[in-house]
Amino acid sequence: MRLALLSAAVWLSTSVSAAPTVTEQQQWLEELAGKFELSQDALNQAIAGATYQQSIIDAMTRPAEAKPWHDYRPIFLTDKRIEQGVAFWKEHEALLARAEQELQVPAQIIAAIIGVETYYGSHMGTHKVLDALYTLGFHYPPRGTFFRSELGHYLKLAEQQEWSLDEQKGSYAGAMGMGQFISSSYRHYAVDFNDDGHINLFEATDAIGSVANYFHEHKWQFGDPVVHKASVADTDAADALVSSALELKHSWAELAAAGITTEDELAADTPVKLVKLDGADGPEYWVVRHNFYVITRYNRSPLYAMAVYQLSEEIRQAYEQQR
Repeated sequence: MRLALLSAAVWLSTSVSAAPTVTEQQQWLEELAGKFELSQDALNQAIAGATYQQSIIDAMTRPAEAKPWHDYRPIFLTDKRIEQGVAFWKEHEALLARAEQELQVPAQIIAAIIGVETYYGSHMGTHKVLDALYTLGFHYPPRGTFFRSELGHYLKLAEQQEWSLDEQKGSYAGAMGMGQFISSSYRHYAVDFNDDGHINLFEATDAIGSVANYFHEHKWQFGDPVVHKASVADTDAADALVSSALELKHSWAELAAAGITTEDELAADTPVKLVKLDGADGPEYWVVRHNFYVITRYNRSPLYAMAVYQLSEEIRQAYEQQR
């Protein structure tokens, strides 16, 4: 997936690239060789073929998720993206229906993920994945350990898929395909949805099945709500319940006791979280449920999760109207 695995401190970093020493690089290569059962020769060849890209470091320090909600939402909630989401649904109607039935993930959520990630496959990234993972793994200390691990996964994936190391292109964070899977997710969650003996996330069939499988594996609850628009009686009491943690650490009873209301009825013991967004007309409060949390497993940003959800609803409504 297109990664938002950065803390606010990292988001605000302006100069984080650093070249490793020879000793550090050798130590990291030895660690990758052991963890992923890769030969030293294969690792040396990969590093020799990789190129440091300053543009990747620059992009990593200014992600869209650092924007306020009123600036972030218009990036993804556009008439064109909604219209093309409906067109994508119609084109792949049977596949989306099958994914929904077999994996219990709504068609509109699958379409919205692919729409947010790659504009339905039209923008899958221009960076060589090898360059991206090398640059971030060896020259980006804040997340170096993570991206070196992703490099190891990519090398194993290339071996399994019989790719040339410099063949695949993706995002600045090394995410690939229509759903922008990072290498570890590609290996763990991607599925051969057309049973042709290959897993190809750069085409729609396997991408649709794999996005659905990712949500299925993360326990999407089919038919359950994602969010509820909230009204707040006491902003101080409400704000005290807002946290940066993504987990659902409150019950609906606790939020209701703080003067928070929704138009929908919730059981007192429903696990929930209160999210506050910077809307165009002032603060927006949302009571979010388990399925919202599942979307944040794809990208660890409440802004991203809300954009996916709202886009999915717009696509669903437009699709149903056209039917």
